[in-house]
Amino acid sequence: PAAGRCSPAHQPRTVANVLRELVEKQQLSEETMSLLQAQFSDLPCELHSWRQMAEYSPEMRQFACVLHLYHIKAYDYLRRIFPLPHPYSLTKQVFICSFILNSSWLSNNEAAAGFSNNIFLRLQEKVERGEQAYRYCALMVQDMSLQKQREWDLQTQRLTGFVDLGAGVLDADEAPLASEAIILMAVGISSPWTAPLGYFFVNSTTGHLLAQLLRQTINKLNNIGITVLSVTSGATARGAETARALGIRTDPERIQCTFQHPPGSAHSITYFFDICHALQLIRNALQWFQKIECLSDTVWWQHVVDLAVLQEQRVLEPCSPKSGRPGSEESYHLKVNLATLLFSEGVADALEHLQELGLASFQNCSGTVKFVRLMSSLCDIFHGRGPYRRGTEVPLLAGNYTKISHLFNEAKSFFVTLTDSTGRYIIKSKRKLGFLSFLLNAESLKWLYANYVCPEGTPSHHLLTYAFSLDPLELFLGALQQACGSSGSPTCTVFQAAYHKLLASCSLAPGSRHSSGSGSMSSLDIALSRRRDLTLGSVRAQYNPACGRMLATEHPYCAGLLLHSSALSNALTDLSLHVQSVTCTAGFVAEQLASDLQCEACLASLFESDESRVRCGSVLYIKKLGGVSLPSASVYHITSISEQVLNRYGKVGDDNKTSKLWHLSLEQKVFQELLGESPFFPTLTNHLFDGELCVNNHYTILVKEITRCYLNIR
Repeated sequence: PAAGRCSPAHQPRTVANVLRELVEKQQLSEETMSLLQAQFSDLPCELHSWRQMAEYSPEMRQFACVLHLYHIKAYDYLRRIFPLPHPYSLTKQVFICSFILNSSWLSNNEAAAGFSNNIFLRLQEKVERGEQAYRYCALMVQDMSLQKQREWDLQTQRLTGFVDLGAGVLDADEAPLASEAIILMAVGISSPWTAPLGYFFVNSTTGHLLAQLLRQTINKLNNIGITVLSVTSGATARGAETARALGIRTDPERIQCTFQHPPGSAHSITYFFDICHALQLIRNALQWFQKIECLSDTVWWQHVVDLAVLQEQRVLEPCSPKSGRPGSEESYHLKVNLATLLFSEGVADALEHLQELGLASFQNCSGTVKFVRLMSSLCDIFHGRGPYRRGTEVPLLAGNYTKISHLFNEAKSFFVTLTDSTGRYIIKSKRKLGFLSFLLNAESLKWLYANYVCPEGTPSHHLLTYAFSLDPLELFLGALQQACGSSGSPTCTVFQAAYHKLLASCSLAPGSRHSSGSGSMSSLDIALSRRRDLTLGSVRAQYNPACGRMLATEHPYCAGLLLHSSALSNALTDLSLHVQSVTCTAGFVAEQLASDLQCEACLASLFESDESRVRCGSVLYIKKLGGVSLPSASVYHITSISEQVLNRYGKVGDDNKTSKLWHLSLEQKVFQELLGESPFFPTLTNHLFDGELCVNNHYTILVKEITRCYLNIR
């Protein structure tokens, strides 16, 4: 050639030349090629040098792992020329007598980046003991942002903060710093166990890289006898790219909800998008379009806004015959339960109730009610946590499949006909991903039922559908963030230390609070926390931010309920006045707790309500005294016992009253007094089964918070 260079056909076959060929053919990115060349500049270049080696050096192993994860087609092409290892070798792991004989190249001991050898060993031991709950699992993936920072590790005497895919840190001068950690977790589908499988430090996450990591994880789980039935990712652009890379299709006319693994095999794995993410997208779509048409009905976003910002108002109603005052009127204050989820029966019932009351803002809301009720039913199906749940929030069983399948068919017919104000189909607009996510999840759940629940001899006769959301993994990430010690993004060093700490206390026992290092938070709590921006309270904060709450320290005094510098029990000698004061203070406790509670059922149980009103949903009818809401009988009783304990044991020096030990001793004495009492909060009986079956549930938490709040005020 005129330029004096050899033609490609006559160039020596070196790794660098082959990588350049792949870039020119657009089969490998420039960024990946630059990273490989910078990190592996010391690798043998010539083909004959590779063939003369008896075994792979650590650098060659690292090169193989990185290239395979970043681009499998480029790896396969290079393997035709150079003697690279078979992809199976990258994840193969053999366990004999509890010792790792042949460790996977992507695995590590302790808490280093890569797959956690200890977790896989413990899982295999359970499978080998014949524990059926561990034979099948759901797999989920999520990322966590990192602070880019290069640090010197005194223990390893190496620089940290770089990309690490489990085969070693990519720490060349030109290598990028890690900006994200990808975390993988396995979750039981018929028993609530969770296992953090490992993490990887990356600079930029792509759907292709996530798909490769998922396939590697599935291989490793298969190697120890665990079959993966599903994969869950976020309903995000990256999650959609990952689904496409695995072969998933979300076209409503031709939904493909499974992918084969290994590719071309008979084993299929379903794919789910996280329900919470999908709900947020649907909320955004409804807010964006303002109104959505469905055949003869119209769904209005404004109905939801009007409900959320509805101001507390006084209403007069005739007394019931039980009151003994026929002909007179009772005064109530209409109040919205702001902890209610947007897509819930509570909102649907409230809209219907306000329409019946004749409020102008809620007329012609039947289309909105129908849409909200449909979404509520779909959400309940994917929140099944255990066999003790009620209604539609139960595991997928053979007995309830017909009802669920009918609901899925109704949802599909509804979604595909939704249009905006111009007549354009929502399912084909830029706001379609939330609706498509629900359709894909429905098909995946139907496929799992047909293949793993319904047939005789199948592994499970029920599926915990919450295992197909990201809630279990988000529970672990919340504990991980807490262990990092700050609310911001941690560095790689801080992340590794926190991960190591959680892994040390991780138990794989089903239902254990420490099964994933989650601490005291339950799966119900994390579900409510993740849906905080899907409540009526979040809508009110957006449209009416000025509607704040009164200062906790000023409210009781300005209402004249407490006397400054004087104990309530000593200052009030009139018994009726004493009862009234405790009642009003208990009402203030209820209002203060209601401003922070995220649970709709718990919030409603704080106030005295009219039991005859069973279809008011998120609308509460509350009585007031002196401007303060009257508490429920349970709240009053707890505060009354707290006042008795304070009166009996509170006569100590002022210096001791500020100590934490004194506060804890008072709380303990209150709990001792409450032992043996009749059950509190009768409306929460079924709610006790919504979380894990343990003592520290919403019932006991509510009792503790009421006691603590009252004692703090006093």
